Amino acid sequence: MTKFLLSVHVLAVIIAVGPVTVAASMFPATTRRAHTAPDHRAAVLGTLHRICRVYGLIGLLVPVFGLLTALSLGVLGDTWLIVSIGLTAAAAGVLALLVVPGQRKILADPAGTTPTLIRRLAMDTGVFNLLWAVVTVLMIVRPGSTTGA
Repeated sequence: MTKFLLSVHVLAVIIAVGPVTVAASMFPATTRRAHTAPDHRAAVLGTLHRICRVYGLIGLLVPVFGLLTALSLGVLGDTWLIVSIGLTAAAAGVLALLVVPGQRKILADPAGTTPTLIRRLAMDTGVFNLLWAVVTVLMIVRPGSTTGA
């Protein structure tokens, strides 16, 4: 059962979190370049925003199966896992409270999009991606793990 839970957890990360990090990263740059083609901007930016929203929700499976896997492995109290859970919650908060609303604001008023707003969104997206990168490293390295990996 542990292998199944771990497989679903890893697949959920790849299928859900991967597209969100790419789409969120593309959004600010696409916004900057799209001033020359406003019709194209609306379509592309709308698609990137939808990917972030929908796959972000699907990404809720990641911590659910991660917790089930940790419970199955008996590592729920390990420090590396507790830190990972906290960082995952922080990443979800950055996505839900900063990245998606920032994208929504740009989509709602394309004419009012300022370079400052785009830079802020790029920074928030960078923080989101950095948090996921640290969680990924913690999942691989697992400081203090007894598995020898």
